[in-house]
Amino acid sequence: MLAALLLLAIPIIASVGYSIWQARRLSARFPNQGELVDVGGFRMNCVHVAAPSSADLPPVVFIHGAGGNLLDQMHAFRPALEGRAELLFVDRPGHGYSERGGAVNGWPDGQADAIAKLMERRGIDRAIIVGHSFGGAIAASFALHHPERTAGVVLLAPATHPWPGGIDWYVTLTKLPCLGWVFAHTVATPLGLRLIDSSTLSIFSPNTRPVDYINKTAPHLVLRPMTFRHNAIDIANLHAYVTRISPRYGEITAPTVIITGDSDTIVLADIHARGLARDIAGSELLWIGNLGHKPDYVVTDVVVAAIEKLAGKPLDLQEVARQAEARLAATAPRVLSDAQRTL
Repeated sequence: MLAALLLLAIPIIASVGYSIWQARRLSARFPNQGELVDVGGFRMNCVHVAAPSSADLPPVVFIHGAGGNLLDQMHAFRPALEGRAELLFVDRPGHGYSERGGAVNGWPDGQADAIAKLMERRGIDRAIIVGHSFGGAIAASFALHHPERTAGVVLLAPATHPWPGGIDWYVTLTKLPCLGWVFAHTVATPLGLRLIDSSTLSIFSPNTRPVDYINKTAPHLVLRPMTFRHNAIDIANLHAYVTRISPRYGEITAPTVIITGDSDTIVLADIHARGLARDIAGSELLWIGNLGHKPDYVVTDVVVAAIEKLAGKPLDLQEVARQAEARLAATAPRVLSDAQRTL
């Protein structure tokens, strides 16, 4: 019996050692570009870009989605907005280089509260809150629970409502107290390293992933065992959270713009984006053809226009969205009919 246990333990110990080594290697490859700020009991990581006196927009806070970190939104939006607004790019609790804090940070409202404290520490009273995907649930929660700090909300391919079906098996497994720790420290890292190229391509599909996306945004950081586990807990908790909180979206009073695509295979836009447009009075939905799950990169100009409109600039966002849709249609792969294939 002892010999059998030793034979079982040896590969597990070796896999744990390999995953820990890879985690250190990934942290060295993608070192922290932000600063750690105490928000009361734990530290959050952020990049805070000050605004010049000539800035024409209010402060903007960016919240990344599942499996991401602050570099994802910073690479998309800093070139377009630096010099025009005070910018705050955030590593959500337990992601990137932010510490996790307590169990409350496994839920969107806990993370929204942490971001509000971070804004206070950085001297930002009110801001336009931009949330992508899972970050959309946090942005909506922020607007609901911190209206005094919310100048407006931009929700990009958001995940905000109950959806049919479940979650991926590995998410359910990783959340478990003991088996989840073992899985995250043995299988997740080597398997994730093999899949990271194909998975990021699928997130952008049917649009093209920027050639420098992986090197600039460090998606590898989620493959570190504890970060992987925090991400799984977030995802596993989301359905119960949005089931409970989505009936309250009607209480959101901040000006809101929702940007989504008809080709998003990650979240169901008909449920989430249309649900938000229905629930938040006065919100504006921009529905863009041939757009997948990454409007932050594929239609960055539309997002910037949404921020500008929330800042009070007179813009026709539907026209801006139509122009982006035409641009995507012109570059979309052509699907031939059966008759055309025979010619």
